[in-house]
Order: sequence, then structure tokens, then C-alpha cells
Amino acid sequence: MDRALARRLEARFGDVLRGPARQRHDQTEIRIGAGDVIEVLRSLHDEPDLAFVMLADLAGVDTGREMQVVYHLWSATTDDWLRVIAEGLSREDPRIPSVTFLWQGAEWMERETYDMFGITFEGNRDLRRIYMPPDYTSFPLRKDFYLPDDAARSPGAGVRHVERTRGPADATPGVLRQTRA
Repeated sequence: MDRALARRLEARFGDVLRGPARQRHDQTEIRIGAGDVIEVLRSLHDEPDLAFVMLADLAGVDTGREMQVVYHLWSATTDDWLRVIAEGLSREDPRIPSVTFLWQGAEWMERETYDMFGITFEGNRDLRRIYMPPDYTSFPLRKDFYLPDDAARSPGAGVRHVERTRGPADATPGVLRQTRA
């Protein structure tokens, strides 16, 4: 753990952090509000003593109460990876600024997060479905997403058709395996 990194982050961003920097193994984590994404990520990227020049991953999270966007950053100035969690996005209309102006590769990561969670990245020039069909109206990784046959999950409704076990068509009923003597 790079304890100096946690101190630098708390000193630099203390007024916008939503709690202390947390550390575990080789990862440091900070939490910020969605409105602070541009300021914080630009500083993390541009300031020479931080220089988080690589965005390794960007992902969405649905906590059930709110939506979050998680950024995983790397810098040669520290041995720690940095996880930045932007929290407080509404579930009804989650919106957050795009970071494609800092990391061009974020375009595809933001598209994937939009497609799976419905989080709109304002400023992404190509925010459209990447996995699901263009006319698809739902977001598969949200906690409130249900498959059409999930109605069968009500008590006493039985087993969904995809979960039924099937034996071979020509099997003798009640015989699982025949062995030859």
C-alpha cells in the first residue's frame, strides 16, 4: 500500500471526497459525487505528481438505491491502482460527464456501461448500443431487470422451462445407466 498516495489524495481533493481514502493490498479507493468527475479526473490525469495516464477500466454499478460509475486508473508515480467511485447518480435518469477528452479508449467502455446499465455519458460522441439490439428498451445488468419468463419465479409456479432436466429421447424410463456384465 502506498500510504503517501492516500494522504496526497485526501489533501488535494479533501473538499470533494465522500469519506476518507481507503486502501487494501495494492489498491487505493476514493469516492466522489458525479458532479465532481471532470475536476477530479482531470487533476488525476494532468497533475505531474499524480499522472494517472491510463484508464484500465470503467464500469457501472447498480446498488439498488443509486447508480455508480467506477474508474480504475494507473500511474507510474505509485505502486497502487486507483479506484475512483462516482456515486449518487439517480436510478431514473443516470447521467455523468464523459471522460473521452482524457482517455479516448473510454468511448467503448462508456458505450458498454450505457448498454448494460442505461447510464448516459454526456459528451460521448457515439453513445449507442454495443451488445443489445438498437431497439432494445431495457438494461440487463440493472437490479430491476427481469427476463420475460421470470414470472415463473413466484411461489408455487414451478420450474422455468430452461431449468427442466431432460433425459435422452430413447431412454428407458427409470433407468439412468445400463451396464454390461
